[in-house]
Formats: sequence, C-alpha cells, structure tokens
Amino acid sequence: MSTWVRQLPLAFRQVARALLRLERPRQALVPWRGLGNLSVLLLCLLVAILSSWPLLVEPSLRPGIPAPFTVRAPADALVIDSAALERRRSRIVPRAQVQVVDERASQAFQADLERRLAEVRDRQRIDLERVDSLNLTAEERRWLGSLTPVQLLGWEQAVRQAQLRMLSQGVVATVAEEQLLNAATLQLADQPPQARSLGSRLITEGLQGRSNLRNDPSLSQRRIEELLTMQGLPSLRVSQGELIIRQGEPISSQAFDVLDHFSLINRRPLLRPWLAQLLEALAACGVMVLVMRRWRASLEPRQALLALAMLLVVQACKLWLGDHASPMALLLPPTLLLAQGLGTPAALAWLAVASLLWPYPLGAGLEVRLLVAALVAGFAAVLAARQRNRAQLLQLALLLPLGAVLLQAIVRVLPVWPSTPPGGSAAAGVDLVGEALLVAGLLLAGLLLAPLVEISFGLLTRARLMELADLERPLLRRLSTEAPGTFEHTLMICGLAEEGARAIQADVDLIRTGALYHDVGKLHGPRWFIENQEGGANPHEQLDDPLRSAAILQEHVDHGLKLARRYRLPRPLADFIPEHQGTLKMGYFLHQARLRDPSIPEQRFRYLGPVPRSRETAILMLADGCEAALRSLPPGTSEDEARSTVRRIVEARRSDGQLADSGIGRAELELVIQAFVRVWRRMRHRRIPYPISPRQTFSA
Repeated sequence: MSTWVRQLPLAFRQVARALLRLERPRQALVPWRGLGNLSVLLLCLLVAILSSWPLLVEPSLRPGIPAPFTVRAPADALVIDSAALERRRSRIVPRAQVQVVDERASQAFQADLERRLAEVRDRQRIDLERVDSLNLTAEERRWLGSLTPVQLLGWEQAVRQAQLRMLSQGVVATVAEEQLLNAATLQLADQPPQARSLGSRLITEGLQGRSNLRNDPSLSQRRIEELLTMQGLPSLRVSQGELIIRQGEPISSQAFDVLDHFSLINRRPLLRPWLAQLLEALAACGVMVLVMRRWRASLEPRQALLALAMLLVVQACKLWLGDHASPMALLLPPTLLLAQGLGTPAALAWLAVASLLWPYPLGAGLEVRLLVAALVAGFAAVLAARQRNRAQLLQLALLLPLGAVLLQAIVRVLPVWPSTPPGGSAAAGVDLVGEALLVAGLLLAGLLLAPLVEISFGLLTRARLMELADLERPLLRRLSTEAPGTFEHTLMICGLAEEGARAIQADVDLIRTGALYHDVGKLHGPRWFIENQEGGANPHEQLDDPLRSAAILQEHVDHGLKLARRYRLPRPLADFIPEHQGTLKMGYFLHQARLRDPSIPEQRFRYLGPVPRSRETAILMLADGCEAALRSLPPGTSEDEARSTVRRIVEARRSDGQLADSGIGRAELELVIQAFVRVWRRMRHRRIPYPISPRQTFSA
C-alpha cells in the first residue's frame, strides 16, 4: 500500500505536465485501412443505436419526467392504481406461495423407509441382543422376537401406509420432531404399543428436517389473483374536468395511469428525439476515437474496436438492468483495463462517453452512485498507467472497491443528497458491501483475462513491458548466445536511450524494451555485422558487391519484423525495428558503389523505413548513431568535444529528414544531447591502478 500511496503525487504531476505540453509537436498517425475504418464506424453505429433504443420502444411520457402540458380529465372514470396494485402484490406474494407434493421426494422417503425396514428384518433373523443403530428397547426386542413372518410383514405394510398418508399431506422441514412423532403414532394407533413406538420412530427419523413439498408458480399466481380480487383492486376515482397534471410538474405514477386510461400517452416511436440522441451518441463515439488517436498515434483499429465493444456491452447492461445497474461495476473494470493498455487519456475519454450516455432519467440515488463511480474510475485511470507489475495491479484491484465503498458510505449520510436518507440504513450497508464484492470480483477476473486481451488486441500494458524486458525471454537469449556482439551493443544503447527518454519525459519503459529488440534481425547472419566478427575476416570484403551488401543490411530489418511476428511482439515494440534505421544512407557501401559507378542512385543505398514516428523510436535512432562514436572517443576527450560529436550526429539525422514525423522538438533534442553526454561521462570513468605482483592471479 505504501508504494501505491507514494505514486499518487507523481501520477498527478505526470497528468498536469502532459496537459501543459499540449502545444508540442505530435507524432504522425498510423494510417488505418478501409476495413478498419468500416469496422470502427459500424461499431460506433451499433453503440449509438443501443444508446437511443429506449426512445423507439418507450412511450412519450413516463413517470418521473416533467409534464409537457396541462391536462384535465375529459370524463368521469375509475382508473386502476398500478403503483398501489404492485405494492399490494408485493405484500401478498410472500404469503401466497402455493406448495404441492413432490412425487420424486416422496419416492425417496419411501425408499429410505424400505432400507430401515430391511434392517429390522435382519435384526430379527440374526441376533436381537446385538448393539445396532435401531436403539431397540427391551420390550421392542421381546415383541420383535415373538413375531411370525406373516405378522412382521403385516406390521411393515402398516408402517408403509402410515408414512404414505403423512407424505400425501405434505411434510415441512421445519416441523418439530415431537410433532412428527405424535403424527406417526396417530397413524399407527391400531398397532400394539411396541409396534407403534418402533414404527413411529422409524418414520420420524426418515422425515425429520426434510420436506417433500415444492412451490408451484402457476398455482401461486392464481392464488395471488384470487387474493387481489377478494380485497378489491385499488382504484382512482376521476371526475370530469379534474386536473390530472400541470405543465412542468413531474408525472406521478397515478397521473400516468389516468393519462393512459384516457389514451393520452403516445406509444409510437419518437423519431425526432430518437434521431437526435442517435446522432449525439454517434458523435460521442467518434470524439472518443479521435481523442484516443490524438493521444496515441500508434492506435490500431482492433484497439479502437475493443474500446467500442466494451462501451456496447456497458450500454446493453444499462438497458437490461435499468435502475439496478451498478455504475461502479460497469465503469471501473473497463476503465482500468484501457488505462493499462492504451494510457490514461484513452481511458478517461472512454469513461466520459460511458458516463454521459447513461439512460435518463436516473433512478433514486443513481445520480450519487454514478458520480462516485466516475470519480473512482477516473482516479483508477490515473493510477493504472503507472503500475509496473501484476502485483501492483492486484493491490489496486483490491483497494479501489474498498475506497469506493467508503466514499459512497460517506456520501449517503450527507443530508445534501435528497435521494439518500440521512443516517443511511442497514440495508444500504449490505448493498454497498455486495457491490464492493462484485466490483472486486470483476477486477480480479479482468486481471486473469488481461494477458489474453493484451495478446488478442495488441495492448501493451506496463506490466507486459516489464515481462518482455526480461533477458531470459527466448528471443533475447538467442540474441545473447548467437550474436553476443550485437547483444552487447544493444545493452549499451539501452543506457543511452533510457537517459535520453528520461530527459524529455518520454516512455522510459517502452524505449528500454524496444531497444532490447531493435536489432534481433541480425540473427539471420550475425557475422555480416562488424560487432560480431571479433577481429576475423569481414565477409563483405569477400563478397565485394556493394548492392548485395546493402541488401544484407536491409535484410536485418526485414528478418527482425518476421521474428517480431513469430514471437508475437506488440506493434509498438515491433516499430522500433524498422524505425531505428528509418531511411538512413548506408554510407560506406554507397561510397564503394560510386567508386565503380558514379551515376548509381542514392536511393538504392537507403533503408526502406519508415522514419521514426514517435519520440521513443527517434531517441533510439540517435542513440544507435551515437553509441559507436562515443565509445571510440580517445581517453582525453573533453565533454565539449563529446557534446560536439553527439550534436553533429543528431543534426545530420535531423537535416536528413529522419526526425520530421517523430514529434520531437529542437529544445528536446538539446536535452537528449546532454543526456547522452552524461552517460558517456559515466562510461569513461577510470579505476585506480593497483600495484599487482606478476604472480598474483586474483583481482584486488
């Protein structure tokens, strides 16, 4: 909990900083194809239709809304009061449940009695003096021992008939044992005393605490109608000219019944309000998708479809459950998942649309619950994007429902809310606890399903980033064993890229993980790259063909993308593979080719790109270009000289157009340059030379 609490100020500072930096250049949007656009549009339309559905099926007037006009009764009438009828029905239902005998249960009781009678027969044949479960008295043993087979058979038949008569009347599980014993004794009144006591005890032991009755819904409903008819239907007597409702007043249930009796309720679809609400919901969905794309340029159509599908499910639950829908259970889990996978802005956009599209009018107390749910979900959206592992998310999933319960409990006792009686109630407390358990269960289920959702929709949560950065992952293990030089180069670049990202508040976790995978394509031929040659022969010199050498360099990008697909790397990580090279020139091979043919086009010696489309991939490109240059600087190089070297490389990339779509500004580039120099300063530290004897073989 301490970790979670410490992150609160940092999370709010991050959001405030992002809001203050809205003027910064943004990265280029990832293009969506025709099928993706069509799918998103169709799902937006489905959400809009579902949101506006009540206006197609509900009457023009309903209890609770302001009356659009003043109405007086056109004639005398006697109108059934539906609200009073429902209240009377609810009072009658508990005492009008009709029960009938369940034949299967009765057969089970009879089978149990047969087992007990068989035990009595066995006792008579074997040894009446032996201890057993029947607990026979001395008189019962003497009586049982004196019976002939025919007399025993007659007694058994009498016991069967006695239990059958009791079962035909119905046995209730809550009847006291003494009552059952008395009833069984009366049924066996024509038997001798010992036969009567043993038989009644056998019957009582089989029926105690059990019932052979079941509820019959049809008979119960018939009984309810009979009771209502006997008591008379609650009615409203209306006189001609009497005021039914005044314009602007909320329509009561009694006024609605009277208006409906005089056919003043229009039950036809409200096409104009329906069309207005349809367009409103469609515009809200469109704005939500645009906001998500504005804040997350790498947003894919399937991720937008995930957000819209969640909105569709929430709208369906709202219509299905009505006033019984729990805003906390419907809003909090999707917001938490989207915040992890798409970021806080996307989650807040979804939350705003889901809250604004709640069906109107809201039931009693639902306004307070919706407001509290929106506040808690917004709070969760801010925190969820900062959680770095599953354990922190589990902690958040347990603490959020608890905080929501406490907040709702506080709000319920405030007298400023007319929908909540001051002081609350015991029932309200039970409702809060039940809702908290429901929300906690949904959040835990979401955590269990999160990995499957991440893989299916390409979501890159913070926890998944941490898991993919594990150096024991299969692809990274291959890189460290098959291309150790490239792996070492990767680790060096990670240090530069992380410091550069930290300097401009870019995504440090994303750039660290992306840097680990950016050169995995070199696994297709490690010896073609100088860092893996270990002083041996350079195969490019033996090849002696600049064009083929350039194709081999491009192949490490193409093969890297194939490996990314094979190992199911999320798209934001796979983007580091081509974008860290962008459309840079392969200068050495271009120079070699022009020595042979000066007219050869430069384009044939450029990577295929695309150029970096995010600040993170742009920083990695700069780190990749500066790493070798910084490592090759002589020991006596000053910081100004190192800074000049880094600036020259950065300016070359910028003037070549490699940073045009990255959204990184000139001021941020200067911060990145300074960060690279700080890392270089740490890398070139010297150790104190210790005097070591020639025979000493251990380190000081």
